[in-house]
Order: sequence, then C-alpha cells, then structure tokens
Amino acid sequence: QVHLVESGGGLVQAGGSLRLSCVASGGIFSSRVMGWFRQAPGKEREFVAVVNRSGSDSSTYYADSVKGRFTMSSDGAKNAMYLQMSSLKTEDTAVYYCATTQSRLASQDLGTPNSYEVWGQGTQVTVSS
Repeated sequence: QVHLVESGGGLVQAGGSLRLSCVASGGIFSSRVMGWFRQAPGKEREFVAVVNRSGSDSSTYYADSVKGRFTMSSDGAKNAMYLQMSSLKTEDTAVYYCATTQSRLASQDLGTPNSYEVWGQGTQVTVSS
C-alpha cells in the first residue's frame, strides 16, 4: 500500500519562502502522475502543480495562481517530491496535500482531485501579512 507523508509547512511572512516535502513508501516514483493540491478554510481543494509521466517525457504544470513562484521537483532516490514556494502571498494560506495515481490521466483531469487515489495527510502553510 502506497503511503504519502508531507512536511515542511509553517508560518511565514508574505514574500517569504517555504519548501514542502512529500515522502512516499512503496516505489511511488514509478507513478504516472504526482501532484500538489491545497485547501483553504471554507474552500474546495484546488490544484497547485502536477508532474505527468504518462508520455515519453515528464511534463510539469502549474496553476496560474502559482506559476513563476512555485517549483515542483522530485528525487527518485529518496522517494520524495518537493514544492518550493517563493514570493508567498496571504492567499497561499492553506493545507497542502501531495497526491498520486497510477492511472493514465487525460490532460483535462490532471488538476481534478478526484483523479487521485492516494493522498498524504496534509501540511499547514500560513502566510501572514
């Protein structure tokens, strides 16, 4: 059974940076698709970033709201993936989750939470003004 654990969240001032980690048990980095999502209080879970290995190359996609500020990466040797967050804004405050699926997803489904069957427990990111 694949298991994901996030870490690295915390309290940071606007304009600051944080790096989130997601460590997997069970050979996760053979997974086709790995993503980051977030959920703010009272809001639905939303897409942040995803790497799609369904094709011959790995392609990474970002939500427009984080493009240019967040960078997703992975380290297969450590069974880990990361989300480097810079120039943080108060609206980035949320619980951040990593997720994965072995399924081959159509491009329009990459940002849909229901497309993913394995989730971490989440890590809180709070950005103060």
